[in-house]
Amino acid sequence: MKLGLNLGYAPPGTNPADLVPVAQEAERLGYDSVWTAEAWGTDAVTVLSWIAARTSTIKVGSAIMQMPGRTPANTAMTAATLDLMSGGRFILGLGTSGPQVVEGWHGQPWGKPLGKTREYVEIVRTALRRDVVEHEGEHYRIPYDGPGATGLGKPLKLMLRPLRADIPIYLASIGPKNVALAAEIADGWLPIFVDPERFGDAFGPSLAGAPEGFEIAPTVHVLVGDDVQALRDSLKPYLALYVGGMGAKGKNFYNALMQRYGWEAEAARIQALYLGGKQREAIAAVPDELVDAVALIGPKERIRDRLAAWRETPVTTLIVASPQPEALQVLAELLL
Repeated sequence: MKLGLNLGYAPPGTNPADLVPVAQEAERLGYDSVWTAEAWGTDAVTVLSWIAARTSTIKVGSAIMQMPGRTPANTAMTAATLDLMSGGRFILGLGTSGPQVVEGWHGQPWGKPLGKTREYVEIVRTALRRDVVEHEGEHYRIPYDGPGATGLGKPLKLMLRPLRADIPIYLASIGPKNVALAAEIADGWLPIFVDPERFGDAFGPSLAGAPEGFEIAPTVHVLVGDDVQALRDSLKPYLALYVGGMGAKGKNFYNALMQRYGWEAEAARIQALYLGGKQREAIAAVPDELVDAVALIGPKERIRDRLAAWRETPVTTLIVASPQPEALQVLAELLL
């Protein structure tokens, strides 16, 4: 199992350039990849470019570049450029984000994400092969010939010559159909909140068609320390936010995932409290067992024991998210 480092996106008031030494330390420890994210703050690509310029061997991945924020052609240009400048180290992680961000920030219709993702990846791959890009689908028409078109558009192909035409594309997805789509059309999958002991029940059928070599790279929060309860409590606000507050009552993918894991009543209660304005009560309602299921916390020995369950899954890369430098060291000692 390889190791990755997820730097996320910079919290308000911080400078993502300060994360460069963390990425350099991960490279020194033998980590395979480093990942950045974007929501509606710092973007993923600029930070990755900064990191790639100050490292030499570690792969740099987007987890994720938001598809509604970029046309497929722009994403192909960006991926090819970053891969070229990093010496072939880029991994293109894509995702739709949720309807609140898609419509509320990017001003795009939520629409049909499965069909849109399929078309998007097809166009990106066509462009990276330097084929002439022509596409007529339900969601994308290139050249555009719809309302308002001048009629002057013509099919083009990428001007630069990519270092790799087959830049790996990973998809972030949670729902069963979305995971199955990733296994069908992508090179890897970026899950979140993985419970290794329930992995097969939750995702096994969706991954049944995955080809050999398909990468599964979940992000897991890691906290090292002797006070296990304090570490649990420090993660509960984060879990409560995602399970309870990310999305609307009927459209929260993280809540649905916890329900698939068997936490139906707990997930419903956390969401009801959070959306009802009772965030502190929602945080208190996150069970200790849920934190233990989806995170790696405690002394080194406890984390080592918990990794046994992860080794039984088809996970290929464990992407570490942690504010602790010692967490990177501990995982390196245990897995590399």
